[in-house]
Amino acid sequence: MNQAARTFAFVARFVVLGLALAFVIGLLWPGSGALLRQRLAGHAESPAAAGASASEGPVSYADAVAKAAPSVVNIYANKLVTEQPRQLYSDPVLQRIFSVPTGPVRTRRQQNLGSGVIVSDDGYVLTNNHVIANADDIQLLLYDGRVASAKVVGSDDETDLAVLKVDAGNLPAIKMTDADTRPRVGDVVLAIGNPFGIGQTVTMGIVSAIGRQLNLSSLESLIQTDAAINFGNSGGALVNAHGELVGINTSLIGQAVGAEGIGFAIPVQSAKDVLEQIIKSGHVVRGWIGADYGPVPVAAESGLPSAARGVVVNDVSPGGPAALAGVEQRDVLLKIGNEDILDASDLRRHEASLKPGTAVTLSGLRNGQAFSLSIVPVQRPPTSPVQTQNP
Repeated sequence: MNQAARTFAFVARFVVLGLALAFVIGLLWPGSGALLRQRLAGHAESPAAAGASASEGPVSYADAVAKAAPSVVNIYANKLVTEQPRQLYSDPVLQRIFSVPTGPVRTRRQQNLGSGVIVSDDGYVLTNNHVIANADDIQLLLYDGRVASAKVVGSDDETDLAVLKVDAGNLPAIKMTDADTRPRVGDVVLAIGNPFGIGQTVTMGIVSAIGRQLNLSSLESLIQTDAAINFGNSGGALVNAHGELVGINTSLIGQAVGAEGIGFAIPVQSAKDVLEQIIKSGHVVRGWIGADYGPVPVAAESGLPSAARGVVVNDVSPGGPAALAGVEQRDVLLKIGNEDILDASDLRRHEASLKPGTAVTLSGLRNGQAFSLSIVPVQRPPTSPVQTQNP
């Protein structure tokens, strides 16, 4: 036998032995082959693939921050405050009786800190109304270090939103999420703003809840998050893990009441609606039907099945649209137009979206009997701003 034949026979014996050994191992440990392939695949993962997975979230959010941060601005809202020194007494009675001016009137500048988000490349900026309220001068510090003056286009007390306009070039507008990609509870979010005036800062958390209301009579439908929001973050951006705007940071429940990690943001869809109306007309128009309503108390008393939803009318404003249409106390309202009424908060949002002067159908039950009537909403009268703790 020559050398080539001996080498071939040697290799063949080891191949046959290896196959026999693999067959025995496969019989005794059926899952060993899949485990081996998985481990080999893990070792073969390329550095590029590892970097791609890291950029998606668990390891780093640097890509999302780099995408969103240039659109977030620091706001310095200045106003002149006039004060007159007065004699101070330790006794409160003496203070009321003998409190008299002790010197000339003095004027000082008061500065309010906040944040804003560039939402269009032609210079429109969204922020909170409480950041710029009564300001005489508004200065924006842009991400690239430029300082620019801004003017107020309009504001909305009910949502605590304001729209500013800045005349500057090369403005990076943030990408806003659409209605199909609304945040879900558990989504990672990043809050970007200017806390305490120290400069742009990013904090991370998750969406803790959606549809929150701090005042049951308001139109709020806030995003709750545990991302740290501090004084100066108001008006800043709440973005998702892809750097897209999901909300405008607006308020928090502070440590003064023992709370920690409870902050709130205005959903981007609500902010878009306010933005478009203010740009178009300088103010926000909302519908009003002139009735106060609340949850249906007990299904048996209302004549409704146990799973029914809707609202019960608690009061009707004299001379208002509801009164003129014939709505009465204790009526149960189930539909407005073609939309089912889920609860009082749902009806308030539907009501606010109505166009004043355009008739809409209200359907429900009165003393257990179905009814339907036509109502013509009017423009919602001014309401007092909701008092919250603002960062």
